[in-house]
Amino acid sequence: MTQGVMDKARQALTSAKLLLDSGDTDGATNRAYYAMFDAAIAALSWVGADLEKSPPKTHSGLITRFGQNLILTDLLSSELGRALNRVQELRLTADYLADPMSLEKARWAIQEADRFVAAVSGLLLQSKPPST
Repeated sequence: MTQGVMDKARQALTSAKLLLDSGDTDGATNRAYYAMFDAAIAALSWVGADLEKSPPKTHSGLITRFGQNLILTDLLSSELGRALNRVQELRLTADYLADPMSLEKARWAIQEADRFVAAVSGLLLQSKPPST
C-alpha cells in the first residue's frame, strides 16, 4: 500500500507543476495538497497506523493523526505538520472561493508539497518503522 500511495503523491505533485505552468493556480494548489495528503497516508501506513480498520473520516482527522504519529514522535519536523495544515487551508480556498489563488501562494504550496513528499520518501527508505 505504501509504495502505491507514494506513487499517487508523486503524480499529484507532477500534476500540480503542470497546472501551475498552464496558469491554473487553483488546480495547482489542489493537486499540491493531495500530493501531501497521499504522502501523509503512506507515512501513517509506514508507522503502523491501521488505516484499513480505522480510516480517518475527514481531512482534519488525517492531519491530526499525522501530527500524533509522525510530528509528536519526532519522526518528521513540526514545520512539515504546519505546512500540511496551511496547504490544506489554501486548497479549501482554491476549491470553494470564486477568486483564483494567487500565483505566489500556489507556488508556495507546490514548494511545500515538494518538501513534504521528499521528507516522507526519505522516511520510507528506513528499513523498519518504529513501533507506535
